[in-house]
This record gives sequence, structure tokens and C-alpha cells, in this order.
Amino acid sequence: MTSSSSPHGIAFYFQCAILIIGVVGTAANGLILYALVVSNQHKKHPLIVNQNILDLCSSFAMILSSLMQICDIYLTGPFGKFVCIVLLADVLIWFANSGAVINLALITIERYLKVVHSTWSNNKLRKWMIYSAVPIPWVFGMMEAIVFVASRYPGTTLTDGVCYSRPIFVNNAAKIIYMIWSFAVYYFIIIFIFVFCYWRILVVVRRQARVMAGHSAAGSSAGHAQLNHIQTNVINTMVLVCVLYTILWLPSNVALILLHTHPYPLPHERMFYTTVFLGYSYMWINPFIYATKFDPVKQVLRRMIPCKNTN
Repeated sequence: MTSSSSPHGIAFYFQCAILIIGVVGTAANGLILYALVVSNQHKKHPLIVNQNILDLCSSFAMILSSLMQICDIYLTGPFGKFVCIVLLADVLIWFANSGAVINLALITIERYLKVVHSTWSNNKLRKWMIYSAVPIPWVFGMMEAIVFVASRYPGTTLTDGVCYSRPIFVNNAAKIIYMIWSFAVYYFIIIFIFVFCYWRILVVVRRQARVMAGHSAAGSSAGHAQLNHIQTNVINTMVLVCVLYTILWLPSNVALILLHTHPYPLPHERMFYTTVFLGYSYMWINPFIYATKFDPVKQVLRRMIPCKNTN
């Protein structure tokens, strides 16, 4: 597989589209991070902040990778091979994306514990436990990046300044094990966590809504309604994020399996560009979901929009 891009054809337009996604994603995630800090929500939701940082890194890595391929820089020597593997083969993008997937699962589990097992979480779940979970996605991303680089380094060559990179495994068994690991951990297990946790969360939220409906005291009902509104907003946000993840990353995972397991070579360019484009799109959609569903963030962003008062 060629990692560099020709100035003509579908590869060039694909890289232009990825550049746009990267710019929009970087700007959007930067704004959301700013809004989280200004609204003091970064202290209350460290995992959501971590999610935005990971998505920000993915988006910025897209800018670097697409610019390198659009400019078609002449690569030579060890540094050229490093650029070929790390930037042109999208190692940085997949490093941050793998971490972002694990972080989504951690956010889901945190929501599950706080809602479904509220008594236990109030008594046992401490802030230091949540903060100690923040590095876990980065460790997973680093592990994935190391495997990615190790598999591609032997199959990476520079010919006339052009980067050619393809994964090489020790044997077919190693390739199959890696594919099963990636598909199971980063898709099936993640989706299982989403479905189980949010199904249980929705059951508890509905039960709480029925209980609150039976209260007659206006003050008590107002307080419970406000708390329920905040809780429901967070849940709705994460459910939407997870549903989009399930839909947008499915084609990429299926295409990867087909390309690596089919006994005969498949025409992969259009399949690769279409499925990867859908997956990359997910990385810049997330911040817009936070902006529209998370009230404190939405209020900060609204104040940033200049408006003219009219009498």
C-alpha cells in the first residue's frame, strides 16, 4: 500500500477531505475544551475532558498526515522512514483514536456506576479513582501504536522519495490473532459495554422519574426535576456518541477483515477511502454533540457568539 498521495485521483480528494475534517475537529474540540474549563465542568467530568483531548489529538494528527500527503514531500533516509510510518501511515491518528474508544467505555462505566449503583458510588467511588483512570486510554493507544509500527517497519520502503508501507506479520496466525484482538476489543466488547450499561441506566432513570412524579411537594419536585434533567442530558449525550460510534466504525472494521482474510486480492481503494472517511468523521462529530447536549458547555458557547441588542 502506498502511503503517499498522488496529486491526481481519488487519493488526493480523500486527503483534502481529511484535512477539512482535521481542521474542523481541531477547532471544535478546542472550543469545547475551553467551554469545559470556563464552566468549571473539567473538574466534574475529567473523563469527558480526556475524551475531548484525545479527539483533539486525532484531529490535529489528521491535519499533519493529510498535509504531508498532499504536499507529496520527497522522503529519504531514516527520518524519511520515520515520517512514512508515523505520519503517512496514520500511526498518530490511530494512537489517539484507540485511546478515545477505550475512554468512551470508561465514561460509560462511570455513568453506569453513578446511576445504577448510586449508593455504592457515593460511598466508595472517589475522585482519585476516576482521575487514575485517565491514563488508561493513553496506555492502550500507545500499545496499539507500538504494534502498528512493529508490523509496518519491515514492510516500509522509500523509492524515489515515495513512501510505500504495508503491514507484515510473522505468520498468518499472528495476523489473525491481531485482527481478532482489534475487532473484539475496539468494537464488539465496546458495543457490549455501551448496550448493557445504557440499558440499565435508562431503566433506573425511568424508575426515578416515576418516583418523582409521585412527590407532591413543589420544592422537592423542582429540585429532583433539575437533578434529573442534568443526569438525563449527560446520558443522552453519551448514548448518541456511542450509537454514532457503532454505526460509523462498522464499515471500516468489516472492510479490514475482508481485505486481510479474502483469499484473493480485492480492489481496496474505494472501500478503504469510504470506510476510513466515515470513521474519521466520527472524531469531529463528538464535540458538536457535547455542545448541543451538555447545558453548561452550551451556555458558555452561546456567550461567545456576538449578538446585537436591539431596543
